[in-house]
Amino acid sequence: MRGGADQTLFIRRNNEVFLVAQIYVDDIVFGSTSSECALDFAKEMKSEFEMSMVGELTYFLGFQVKQLKDGIFLSQSKYARELVKKFGLESTKHFRTLMPTNLKLSKDESGKGVEETLYRSMIGSLLYLTASRPDIAFSVGVCARYEACPKESHLIALKHIIRYIAGTLELGLWYPFDTHSDVGCYIDVDWVGNVDDRKSTSGGCFYIGNCLVAWMSKKQNSVSLSTAEAEYIVAGSCCSQLLWIKQMLRDYGIDQGTMVVFCDNTSAINISKNPLLYSRTKHIDIRHHFIRDLVEDKVVSLEYVPTEGQIADILTKPLDVSRFESLRKSIGLCTVN
Repeated sequence: MRGGADQTLFIRRNNEVFLVAQIYVDDIVFGSTSSECALDFAKEMKSEFEMSMVGELTYFLGFQVKQLKDGIFLSQSKYARELVKKFGLESTKHFRTLMPTNLKLSKDESGKGVEETLYRSMIGSLLYLTASRPDIAFSVGVCARYEACPKESHLIALKHIIRYIAGTLELGLWYPFDTHSDVGCYIDVDWVGNVDDRKSTSGGCFYIGNCLVAWMSKKQNSVSLSTAEAEYIVAGSCCSQLLWIKQMLRDYGIDQGTMVVFCDNTSAINISKNPLLYSRTKHIDIRHHFIRDLVEDKVVSLEYVPTEGQIADILTKPLDVSRFESLRKSIGLCTVN
């Protein structure tokens, strides 16, 4: 059976035995609830195609995977080490955060230009690392906005990020076995945080149980007239992602009840629950109002979380050392021996 949400996902169920195979271009990852079934599938694939087998998943697409007795640790430490060395910053002083809290990058039109090829190479290398390092997603995303005409101030910010990585090479995501399968997410926004066009930055962390499975840090497409509108827009984007995750889990045979979206803006929550607030929300693009239908149908529920407990804060703005390291731990980034 082919997956409904992802056409590269293939599933086979036979009584109590469950086999799943996921294809990525010319790579395939597969697993089964039965080791015998997995071995039979591997033999069948080798007989039909010319392929090499890695065995247990330990290194795939640049990721290192350690399976321990109480969970799985996913990292790109080897790639991170090579990245720092590639740009000659392995011997420099390390930083504990990615950006100073008072830093506001802009186009800096009067600033000194830098080599575009080098800048874009650094951005591309860092973007690949964000696949396992949500802590750098916001800062890398901000620097990527200036690829077209990079200035010295942008290059300094990029080098700051790499020097932070140099001091946190072994960080990776921890996925404990002792968890549940309920889906939820945290959403946050930095209202009009971009000094060039006054657009806001959306952030979202998506969880299955206690495990962070997806995240986003993205500048919004339009200027929001209020924090409530900005939060409502990011809620719409995150609800779309939640629906996709729900469909993916259904393909795996896991059904979801009401999925919770944690938000620290009470106005956005009230808008999602009260259609009588139209006079206050008529300026918001209609495509975001499908949230109301999801709330009414109990597909999602927007719930309040205090700002100090808002995990997605790490994806929207520079933070001080204490707050940053606390949130980094909260999203599951750690090191293992």
